Amino acid sequence: MTDKKLKKEMLAAVRQYLRHRLQGGESPELSDDPFYREERGLFVTLHKHGELRGCIGYIEGIKPLSEALFEMAGSAAFRDPRFTPLEAEELPEIDIEISLLSPLKRVDSYRDIRIGKHGIVLKMPPYQSVFLPQVAPEQGWDLPETLQHLCLKAGLPVDAYLRSECEFYVFTAEIFSESP
Repeated sequence: MTDKKLKKEMLAAVRQYLRHRLQGGESPELSDDPFYREERGLFVTLHKHGELRGCIGYIEGIKPLSEALFEMAGSAAFRDPRFTPLEAEELPEIDIEISLLSPLKRVDSYRDIRIGKHGIVLKMPPYQSVFLPQVAPEQGWDLPETLQHLCLKAGLPVDAYLRSECEFYVFTAEIFSESP
């Protein structure tokens, strides 16, 4: 579990980074805690009035958290293709959520996936899609519904998850946000 102080620092830094990008002002800096040198999967999710407003991340750790945090915050706010770029007047209405991911683990069958516990990566080369652990419970989906939506997100038929060439990877996430 990540230290509560580090969680607060990351959330505040993302907010300051977005404010800096939208309105100018001081760029945020993180403490020199060794935690920020770890390479971990990370997602930054933005909500506006409880609705998704942007979500981008790295499934696997490919750069230090100190770099990935700001890069994914910028991507969620300004480069999520599902949404228009965030505007300065929206910032007070935005709730920031960060998901720190565990390493991916391949499972033998989709039946090994636990809704609410596991994030899921569906791979059927060249197609791939991912859901964070909180997605299915937030949508009220059971496992078959979740897998059908993952298939659609990847651009596959809804029943592609039943094919033998479909691979599944799971991960857990430590999820924290500004909202109580």
